[in-house]
Order: sequence, then structure tokens, then C-alpha cells
Amino acid sequence: MTLTHQTTGVTSPNVPGPEDFIDAKAAVDRLVALYQTATTFLCHEFSKALGGDIPTGRMRAYYPEIRLTTTTFAKIDSRLSYGHVSNPGTYATTITRPDLFRNYLAQQIGLLIENHGVAVCITVSDTPMPVHFAVANDASITVPQEGAADFTLRDVFDVPDLSTTNDHIVNGTHQTPPGGAAPLAPFTAQRVDYSLARLAHYTATDPEHFQNYVLFTNYQFYVSEFEAYARKMLADPASGYCAFVSTGNAEITTPDGVLPMVERLPQMPTYHLKRADGSGITLVNIGVGPSNAKTATDHVAVLRPHAWVMVGHCAGLRNSQSLGDFVLAHAYLREDRVLDADLPAWVPIPALAEIQIALETAVAQETELEGFDLKRVMRTGTVASVDNRNWELRDQSGPVQRLSQSRAIALDMESATIAANGFRFRVPYGTLLCVSDKPLQGELKLPGMASAFYQSQVSRHLMIGIRAMESLRKMPLERIHSRKLRSFEETAFL
Repeated sequence: MTLTHQTTGVTSPNVPGPEDFIDAKAAVDRLVALYQTATTFLCHEFSKALGGDIPTGRMRAYYPEIRLTTTTFAKIDSRLSYGHVSNPGTYATTITRPDLFRNYLAQQIGLLIENHGVAVCITVSDTPMPVHFAVANDASITVPQEGAADFTLRDVFDVPDLSTTNDHIVNGTHQTPPGGAAPLAPFTAQRVDYSLARLAHYTATDPEHFQNYVLFTNYQFYVSEFEAYARKMLADPASGYCAFVSTGNAEITTPDGVLPMVERLPQMPTYHLKRADGSGITLVNIGVGPSNAKTATDHVAVLRPHAWVMVGHCAGLRNSQSLGDFVLAHAYLREDRVLDADLPAWVPIPALAEIQIALETAVAQETELEGFDLKRVMRTGTVASVDNRNWELRDQSGPVQRLSQSRAIALDMESATIAANGFRFRVPYGTLLCVSDKPLQGELKLPGMASAFYQSQVSRHLMIGIRAMESLRKMPLERIHSRKLRSFEETAFL
């Protein structure tokens, strides 16, 4: 059933009114129902319009919303850095794809109810749902380009509004209007939908395949090793892994499953070693450069992963290093400038103890070296990231002096961006690089040298990243999602 507003001529689906919930699962069920009603309505009306039955007025559906109101300044006795608000008032967030985020939403809503002792209100927001996002999960419907349909799309349906799709909340620049609700979550529904669409485009895999622990790399060489490890895990029923997903959403559940050949790789090939509860490992080859690193992390962040780690190659800057040595970043020199508009360069990007320990322990396990002996193959220090792949060709006096003054031990093009965006989005982050060349000492990355290096080091490096993620998976969420990444006034949702 639909309702048409007599004054505005806007037709919307008939939905139940606001309702309070003290059961988190029931609240999520209502969110799912409201979302399905909205998307079903828009898909139906859009299909009719494409078929020639063009509406005379506007067809509009709205995102569902979670709303919380608390009236007390009483301090919440919670050791968690999330799951509660710090001041009395009304807080709200729009929601998309509650089916995809069901477990996350149930956890976050449950903490609100428990910590504040009040119900949450589930209702329909006043934010229109763009038709592009509503039909995204229906493969039979494609939104035509402007002018290709027999009607003007924006006259009948709502389209994405980039003026309100932004990162003001996570950047700390959001201003709640007088009498308005403060943000309850770090991203609005439209911002999430935008990133879900971008993820599918760039990675050629659907967002629902992404796991909670994400490895970023800058070389495709790691993929074959990751697939080999995945097949080994699928052969072991005790591993806890249940499937491996490759480009184009090709999925295998057995060690001898066949994955089709891909004619053309997407911009950021992505692979998922899945566990039933989503706690598996995703590997994203972001390619080369800070812009790619920002693009990937901008969109993966809306999935609220529990950790992401960069495992790529770097230039070693010290004569004492050897090709194949590992670099554990404990500081970052952001020479790439790609995030300056969102996160000023004066903001420190600290190392996170939980991630550092997991990575160092993984290196020790894989190399069978401990203590002082571990320094033979791993250095800890500053990693500098630049935006110029051929930085060696520039006048050396400026760059080399800055690198020396910063105490940098390695240089790449992605790590500082990934760490800085982890800081910005409150996603625990880390970096373990492998030295593939030493340009300041004349050891350039030449074809023959690179081939031998890759063959000997890729498997070991990837296994270190996997070991670290598997150890982080065993860590309680309250430890890994600590207060170190939270600002003065944070959203209640993680």
C-alpha cells in the first residue's frame, strides 16, 4: 500500500509509525523490514517507469532511522570506548543495508539499551533514499544514464545527494543544528551506500564477502600465495574457514574448487578467506600510490572492520638493512599529502600496541627468531610515504635530509595513508613492510633481482600478516577498539 501526499504529490510506501524497542534483535528486524519496504517500493515503481508507466508525481521512500534519547548526565560505568553517549540529548542515525550489518547493529543497539537503560526508537527518517542505491541489489534493474530514459529521472525519483554525503562526522567537523539530533554513528546511510557501490566497482566482489580483518598490499604477487593458503585451510575442517571468494564473486568451499580465469582484473583485485561469523581475512591489492590507498580505505571503512594492516614492499633507507628485511612501522612521515584536507599533517598517527605486538610476534614465529636475534631481519622505525614513485630522480638534498631528520628507515607510497585513514576512521591499523630495494645505496629494483626476491619473500611475508590477523581475531574487541582512537565527543556506534 502507498500513500500520496495531496499537497506535494509525493507517493511513498505505507510504513508503521515510530516504535520503541528494548530488544536489540527485534529492533534490527524492524530496520530490515523498513528497509525492504522502501527498496521494494522504489524497485517496483522504477521498473514500471522504465516500462513506460511513468508516474505523474514523485516516488519517494526514506531510509530507516535509529533514535536514542537520554536525559541524565550520569556517568556510564563502561570500560568500552563505544556503546554509550557522554551527554543527555537525542542521537540518531540513518541506516542502510541492515541485512548486511545485522550483527554489528544488534551489538551496538544492545550496548545502548544496556548502558543507558532506555529503549531505542526505530522509525522512518526524513532522508530520501536515492533510487540508484535502492536498485543496487537487484541485478535485473539498471539505472540508465541521464537522458536515456523516457522521463527525467530527477523529476520522479531521488538521486544521490553528494552535498550531504560527506565525512564531517569522522573528521570531527560535524555541527549539530539547534534542536537537531546528534550523530549516533560515524557514517550516514547515504555515505555507506556510496561506499558499498564503490567497493563493488573497484574490487569486483560484493561487500557482503568482506571480512573483519583486512590485509592491504601493493603487489599482485601476494594473491597466488593467499589462494594457496586458502585452499589449505579449506582442506582442514578445524581451521574455521568455510569459503574463498575471488574476482567476480567466484566462490569455492573445497580445496580443489575451480575458480574461473579472469579476462580483466578490476582496479583493486580483492580476495576473501571467509569464516561464518565474518571474522576471516580479506586481501586487497590496492596497487601503487597514496590515492589508491585513500580510495580503498575510504570505502572499506564503512564496513567497520576490526583491523587493517599494510603488508607491502618498501625501499630500505639504511645501509644496515638487507633486501628481504622487515620493517615494522612505529611512526609515519606523511609526505604524500593526500589526506591533508581531512586530517591535518600536524595530527600524530600513533602506533597501536595491540597491532604492533601481533605483528612482531608473527615475525618471530615465522622466522623462528627471538629477542635480540630478531633484529637481524626486522627493524622498527619511521616509515615515510611519498606521492612520487621516482623520488630518487629529484635533487637529493631536500628529500634525503628530511628522511634523515625524521629517522625514517623505509619509504613507500601507501603505508602512511592507510595508517592515517585508520586513525581517522577509528579502524585499528598497522604496517609491516618488506625491503625490496635500497636506492640510496645503489641497490635498485631491477627485473632479475626483483624476481628472485619476490619468489623467496612473498610467501613468508604474507604468512606473517595472516598470523597477525589470526592472533588479533582472538583478542577481545574492547582491547583492540580502545580509547586511543576516540576523540572528546565520539559517536556511540563503533
